[in-house]
Amino acid sequence: MTDKHHQLLEFDAILAQVAELSKSAEAADLILEQAPMRNEEDVAQLKKHVSAIAALHLHAKNPEPVGALPAIAPLVGKLSLEGVVLEAEEALMIGRFIEEGMRILAWLEGDEHLRRFFAQGAPDCAPLAREIFAVIDREGNLRDIPPIVRIKKAIAGAEAELKTIAASFWEDDATRPMLQSDLPSVRDGRTVVALKANFRGRLRGIVREASASGQTLFIEPEEAVEKNNRIAILKRELAIEIRRALRALSARVAADKDELTRFHRRIVDLETLRARARHSNNTKGVFAAQGAAISLVQARHPLLGARAVPIDVRVKDRVRMTIITGPNTGGKTVALKTVGLFALMNQAGLAIPAAEGSALPIFDNVCADIGDEQSIDNALSTFSAHIKNIAAILSQASERTLVLLDEFGSGTDAAEGAALAMAIADAFIAKKTTLIATTHHSPLKDYAWTHSLAENASMDFDPKAPRPSYKLIMGVPGESRAIDAAEQNGLPPDIIDKARANMDGRAGDVAALIEGLQEKYAACAQEEERLIRQAASLREQTRTNDLWELHLRQKEAEIKSGAVRNLRALLSESRKTLENLVREVKEGELTREKTQNVKTFLNTLAEAVQKESEKAQTEETAPLRAAPPADDAGKNERNQEKNPAPIRPGDAVRAGNDNQRGIVKRAGKKGVWMVEVGSLTLPFDESALRLIAGAQPAPRADIARADLARARPPSPELNLRGLSLSDALRALETHIDGAVIAGLTNFAVIHGKGTGVLSRGVHEYLKTSPVVADYYFSRPELGGFGRTEITLKEG
Repeated sequence: MTDKHHQLLEFDAILAQVAELSKSAEAADLILEQAPMRNEEDVAQLKKHVSAIAALHLHAKNPEPVGALPAIAPLVGKLSLEGVVLEAEEALMIGRFIEEGMRILAWLEGDEHLRRFFAQGAPDCAPLAREIFAVIDREGNLRDIPPIVRIKKAIAGAEAELKTIAASFWEDDATRPMLQSDLPSVRDGRTVVALKANFRGRLRGIVREASASGQTLFIEPEEAVEKNNRIAILKRELAIEIRRALRALSARVAADKDELTRFHRRIVDLETLRARARHSNNTKGVFAAQGAAISLVQARHPLLGARAVPIDVRVKDRVRMTIITGPNTGGKTVALKTVGLFALMNQAGLAIPAAEGSALPIFDNVCADIGDEQSIDNALSTFSAHIKNIAAILSQASERTLVLLDEFGSGTDAAEGAALAMAIADAFIAKKTTLIATTHHSPLKDYAWTHSLAENASMDFDPKAPRPSYKLIMGVPGESRAIDAAEQNGLPPDIIDKARANMDGRAGDVAALIEGLQEKYAACAQEEERLIRQAASLREQTRTNDLWELHLRQKEAEIKSGAVRNLRALLSESRKTLENLVREVKEGELTREKTQNVKTFLNTLAEAVQKESEKAQTEETAPLRAAPPADDAGKNERNQEKNPAPIRPGDAVRAGNDNQRGIVKRAGKKGVWMVEVGSLTLPFDESALRLIAGAQPAPRADIARADLARARPPSPELNLRGLSLSDALRALETHIDGAVIAGLTNFAVIHGKGTGVLSRGVHEYLKTSPVVADYYFSRPELGGFGRTEITLKEG
């Protein structure tokens, strides 16, 4: 991104860590050489790839391929040469690279994004690998092909004959004393025997070599010369055949050099991504979102490991310069480096060791002046070294540059250094550069207070310890606390006391002001943590209430379903008895006994219906008795206030801990009321209901109609308009029961057109009723789609 002289050298150490995780030396070199990306889309795409691979590492069903990737870049280039012949070891490296690369591509099939982006369209070099391994084995040796097999057999036969000739000299009593060993030796590729020097001339042959001591001569006997010549010729023929086979294999590989080149480039690039993914998983980092300003949550310096203290860095969108002040050895420089390293890591596609919610802009350059670069040889003082670096950085700074300056304005007179630092800051701000600097100069703190595009920040200090806490506080300047640091490092107490006395009153006032601000910040931070915990508790309570509401809905549905099943069963059983009674009345004379039987049946039916009703009410109140306790005691107290008048059906009330508005439907058992809240009818204890002052009781036409349906004989027409679906179905059910008892087989139901909810609900009920023979909409002149004709089964 810029001259490494102005970059953070620790970034090279991070890249080295990533490179070590690569399975390819070529990928490792590429990681060390690649500069962080500058384009937002490129960075986003890179992080998307790395995050997908990191997730695949953690969750893939198939284990990650772990084989090393041979470095074949020189071999791929070599294939472009005319008539090139690869050695067997080189062909082996290409074959192994292809196989490992194909395993990687197959592994990527586990992720749809990676499969689409990398695996699809990748050259298929698997056939080439198979052809390579058809010629050479996994050890890099040429496989046995007919010409080579024939020559190897001839060589083996000649070597066996040579061993027999050599052994014959040892077996001969006359020549055995002349030999140093019973084993033949090989010199210059020819089989010889070891002859004692004092027997020279006694054994006819050619002296091939003498030992260093001169005591042994290595002689090729005359009987072995022809055999050795034969073996030499055969080995030459073998070399020619091997060369011919490798030349043919090389020509086959060279024919696919374009596909191999693209395959090699894709696999090496993939390996750089896999190394980044391994590093991201090892550091348990997150991928920063793209933001307009720096926002780091629980950021940990990437090279400090477990020793790193997490810091939060949140730079406002409008702020161009952040001044970090605070105690010596308080962590200012570490915080500065953390921001710079995170920016570089983010644009290199690496996860940053921080918490979710972290965001970073994309920079063209990350420039830093950190440390002391004074030089006697170059006549550079500390101050001049800093100024030289800052001048170079300023010349290339832009709106997309991140500049990190340590000990800004130091190394010279405090007043002049601060004045110069403010002028330099104005120049960076004019270029809209993002500048973060550390300093001990108080005028720069005032500059940040008064400048609309600058902001103070400080490293926290625990006065009770007393020592730095290494946490960054945004918006508040800090004290240098040099005297406290000197005291902790062993400076004599009398010097410390004199130093404190030397501080003028104004400095003491400013220090007291800053300390007061820091205390207020700490109090605000504690209050913020309390509010965060409270918000989390409220979210959990809301979740619990939502689950409980769902439970109530399910329970209400179960109760209604059970009640309908029980009443249907009761109706089915009673219907047979009723049919027998009706038959007796119709067939014979109406006697007192028959009349009494009908009354007894009706009383028994009424008692059974009452028992089922009481059972349903008991089940309806069960969820209320088991309701979870509310967290807010104040709400319970409000709900327990006495109502100014008794609660009656139709009253508008506030119900439960959430003060939901509802309408009282009917009384339940033991002080429980059924209240319609929204689309639900829920049970509430009377103490949980509060009458709404001034609200008029809702018209109770639905209750009146239902009561009338129960009290009077069924009419040929039932009007359900204005009722809720649940009350309408209860009224219809009662009307059908009355019609069955009265022998009424045809009647009509007026439900209106409206939204269609009531008509659909009525038809769904009629579809499942065992006593309904038929139902259909009335003729247009009688009401059409707003009225349904019903025919009951006879008998």
